[in-house]
Amino acid sequence: MHRALRLLLITGTAGILMGACAAGTLYAFQSSLDSEIVRLPDALPTAGAERPPAEVGVGENWLLVGTDSRSEKTTTGEEAEARLWRPGRQRTDTIMLIHLAEGGNRVSVISIPRDSWVAVPGKGRAKINAAFSWGGPALLIETIEKLTGVRIDHYAAIDFQGFSSAVDTIGGVDVEVAQTVRDPLSGVTWKAGRQHLDGEKALQFVRQRVNLPGGDFDRIKRQQALLNSISDKVLSAETLANPVKVNNLLRAITKAISVDSGVTPGVLRSRMLELAGIDAVEFTTMPVKGTGMERSQSVVYLDRRQVEALSAAIRDDRVDAYIRQNDSGNDVEEVR
Repeated sequence: MHRALRLLLITGTAGILMGACAAGTLYAFQSSLDSEIVRLPDALPTAGAERPPAEVGVGENWLLVGTDSRSEKTTTGEEAEARLWRPGRQRTDTIMLIHLAEGGNRVSVISIPRDSWVAVPGKGRAKINAAFSWGGPALLIETIEKLTGVRIDHYAAIDFQGFSSAVDTIGGVDVEVAQTVRDPLSGVTWKAGRQHLDGEKALQFVRQRVNLPGGDFDRIKRQQALLNSISDKVLSAETLANPVKVNNLLRAITKAISVDSGVTPGVLRSRMLELAGIDAVEFTTMPVKGTGMERSQSVVYLDRRQVEALSAAIRDDRVDAYIRQNDSGNDVEEVR
C-alpha cells in the first residue's frame, strides 16, 4: 500500500514477476505462498451479528491489529507457537482502520487509541482493546463497526515477534526523530535526527509512551511513521528489483501475519495492482475529546461528533476531504 497496507499486500508483487517467470514456476510459487498464509475462519463477526451493510463503490476497509506482549511466543502467521487469542490473555497494542478509496488512488490510515472508552457489544463500556481480550477479532470488529457504522471487509493481525522479523528481513528502516528523548523504561535514548532501526529497535521505538509530550498519541504517530518507512523500503526499486529479496520478504510476511478467511493471493494481487498508481496517502487519529479516569483506569474519551463526521467520510469514500477540512492529518515524516 504505499504505506501501512502495502506491507500486508506485498504478496501481490508475485503478479509483477509474471513477465519474468515461467508460468509453471510462478504458479508453484503462488501456491506455496497461499499455503503459508494463515487464515482465521472466525475473524469476522458471524452472519447473525448486526453489521453495517456491505456497499459497492465506496472503497474497502481493512482492520490492522498488532497484538501486545502478553504472549512470549509467536501468535500470528505460520510460525505461531501459541494461539492468537485466549480469553483475557491478550489485548491489542495497535488498532488501525485502513480505508482503500474506490479506484485505488488513495489510502487513509486511521489509528484508534487503544484506551478509547467505548461501548463493547454485550459487555458495556470499556477500553476498546478489552474487546479483543474478551472476544477476539470478531468482537473487536463488531465494536468498531458499532462505533463508526463502517463495515470492516478484511482483518489482518501481526504480533511483536512477527513484526520484528519482518523489519529485519528488509534490512531495517530509517525514521526521523524531532528531538532527543530518553525512554526510562527501556533505557534507550533516541537522538534527534535520522535513526536506523533493526527489528528490536523498531519494537522499542513504537512501544515508548513514557517521556513523550503526547504520551500514547505520540506513540500512535511513531507507529504510523514506522509503517510509512517500512512500506517505502518494501516498495523501493532496490527491493522489488531483487528476486531474492522479494522472495525472502514475501515469505517473511506470509509467515508473520494472520488474516480473515476471505483474503486470498488473488485478493492481495488485485489490491496491489490497484494501488500501484496511488496518488495520496494520509494518516490520522480517531478524533479525541480528552482523557480521564474510569474507576482506576486511565481512558481516552473520543469526540463523538467528530467521530461521526469522520466515520461518515469513510463510509462515503471522502476521508481526504474530511482531513483537509479539519486539518487533522498526522505528520509522519518526523516524530517525537
